Amino acid sequence: MVMKCTAVCLIALTLLCSFCDAQYQKPGKPPLDLQQTRQTFEKPLTWKYPTDPKPEIPVDVPFELRHPVPAATVAVDCREKIAHVEVKKDLFGTSQYINPADLTLGNCGAVAEDNAAQVLIFEAELQDCLSALAMTEDSLVYTFMLNYVPRPLGGSPVVRTSQAAVIVECHYPRKHNVSSLALDPQWIPFSAVKVAEEFLYFTLKLMTDNWQYERPSYQYFLGDVINIQAVVKQYFHVPLRVYVDSCVATLSPDMNSSPRYDFIDHYGCLLDGRITGSDSKFMSRSADNALQFQLEAFKFQGSDSGMLYITCHLKATCATHPIDESHRACSWNNGWIEASGINGVCDSCEVPGLGHPLANTGIGIGIGIGTGTGTSIDTGTGTKLNLGRKVRDVSESEVVEWEGDVTLGPIPISERVV
Repeated sequence: MVMKCTAVCLIALTLLCSFCDAQYQKPGKPPLDLQQTRQTFEKPLTWKYPTDPKPEIPVDVPFELRHPVPAATVAVDCREKIAHVEVKKDLFGTSQYINPADLTLGNCGAVAEDNAAQVLIFEAELQDCLSALAMTEDSLVYTFMLNYVPRPLGGSPVVRTSQAAVIVECHYPRKHNVSSLALDPQWIPFSAVKVAEEFLYFTLKLMTDNWQYERPSYQYFLGDVINIQAVVKQYFHVPLRVYVDSCVATLSPDMNSSPRYDFIDHYGCLLDGRITGSDSKFMSRSADNALQFQLEAFKFQGSDSGMLYITCHLKATCATHPIDESHRACSWNNGWIEASGINGVCDSCEVPGLGHPLANTGIGIGIGIGTGTGTSIDTGTGTKLNLGRKVRDVSESEVVEWEGDVTLGPIPISERVV
């Protein structure tokens, strides 16, 4: 009985002590009503991780490849003792004048030039200028060879016209031209579409003449204008502006191979028109996330393949960032012009070594200046994309840039018929 009473007393004493501790508040401990509680949201979270954008649906483009036709630019008057030959300076019928020094009749140069009609005049004795005599059943045939051999301009490795030879025969009167048509490639080129970091998609496409559709064919002829459009797709970003920092043309997908022609360099300076006198240029901007430019078709001197690969280093920044000497699209037209009209940022495009500006002859060449940087990623389609992101010092002004190298090709360039 005594032990039961003792146990009851201990239990009562324990309860009394617990009650006293609850009533006594230790110093520095917050009251129960001020202690931390679980945070709750008035509205449930609805944010989800963005998904990959769906691929574009192919569009049926109304396009038909135009084959060049023989140009009627050579005329012969077979006289009693001489052959009188007149040749238009627009030898290929592309509205691009040739250099008179590059055209000879056999080993004889032009004896006169009609500046009003833009015609070169050759006169040769029937037995001179490396002529050849042949006899047929009805007549004597004197044959001359009109040779066009374009020479490089500006010390660069590309030419925009091919060598040409036109046979001129006199059998009083008769003229005969020999030509061959270009062959179409039998493969379907791939599209140069690459993905950059953080849901940025850089694309580089060949466009039709009206800039409305992607060009179905990669086939071009010397003297054609290649329309190229660079676009950055910004699915989950603030508005962006795209730039073409540099572009290089090569014979293989390797942008560092030789020969190479850097026709855009120095942070967006299109040097081709400045050095060679071509009509290559940036088009006026119609949207910040797209940039269009034109390049006159050319081939490397001494190369028989006629294939070109174009690798461009594309860069995107926020559209609010101003156009400056590191973010621009400048082309030459008797002076440097920026695609958005901010021409003052193009002054530094005129670097030493470019030489005196050439007139528009359509047969110019360029010089190589640019290099490529970045981490190379093999895409499995024959092209490579260098991805990168650059952030400048925050103490100056925070500028976030997304960069990528996109390769376009192969682009077959064929010779025009004379």
